[in-house]
Amino acid sequence: MGRVSEPMRPTSRARRGRLARFTAASAVLLGLAAYVAVHQVTGSKGAPGCAVGSGENTYEFTPEQASNAATISAVGTTRRMPERAVTIALATALQESALRNIKHGDRDSLGLFQQRPSQGWGTPEQILDPVYSSGKFYEGLAKVPGYSRLPLTVAAQKVQRSGFPQAYAKHEPEAVLLSAALTGRSAASLRCSTNMPPDGRKPGDPAKVRAELVRAFGQKAAPKASASTAGSAGANASGSSAVLSVPVRATTGTDAQRGWELAHWAVARADELRIVEVSYADKVWRAGDVSGNWTRADVPGDGTVRMRLAR
Repeated sequence: MGRVSEPMRPTSRARRGRLARFTAASAVLLGLAAYVAVHQVTGSKGAPGCAVGSGENTYEFTPEQASNAATISAVGTTRRMPERAVTIALATALQESALRNIKHGDRDSLGLFQQRPSQGWGTPEQILDPVYSSGKFYEGLAKVPGYSRLPLTVAAQKVQRSGFPQAYAKHEPEAVLLSAALTGRSAASLRCSTNMPPDGRKPGDPAKVRAELVRAFGQKAAPKASASTAGSAGANASGSSAVLSVPVRATTGTDAQRGWELAHWAVARADELRIVEVSYADKVWRAGDVSGNWTRADVPGDGTVRMRLAR
């Protein structure tokens, strides 16, 4: 018996080790399952984010990137540049800065398009203004003969004169999705989720939203934009939110595209401007919806883009 029992000792230890590992793994899996279940119930989905496209043809990006992309698009359409120009500008900014308004770069390069003060693009303060830097890019692009018929990377390179001229092409698929949404051609296609509550310590400022609209789209962007107060869903008896309304006359044809351009701009800049609800046509977007999707409005729209601000 002694000889037989001796070899069994390591086997017993191995079994105990396997049992311990199995127990630990089971605990981890149970913990993960509980985590997923809780987050499905509460609707939490982590950091805020935006997306365009669907399935494998989806581009996801941050609220900061969405805000900058919306500005680039707005400046382009205000200059009456075609959607192709907006696509070229967005692809360029994706390559140069990943759509971030950065304060550094190669040598003295700055901003969304990595423009250099020493090369005559403007002062550092000007270049770090997304509206200004976008305008300078379009100014250069407009001088390129037949740019809309050129391959994207060729058109971008003629403006940027980059040391890596082929780099812009890889961003064309994402830029196409972004420009379709942000120019308003693709309705209700920009989806953004945010953790921003409808009320809190930072209420939205209608005057600031109107000023940003005019900065991006020009003086004619919101000549009749009006701000009013309206009770918000879930508000207490005295709770109300400022609502900025921008009429676009109709929900069909070119007016509809303009309306969706303004509506998507508002969603893209919601975090920064404290916009908690955007409605247009028969759709509404709400900051509190964790899916970030547009849903059918209770009442069909009347050709007005409405932006409700945090109170």
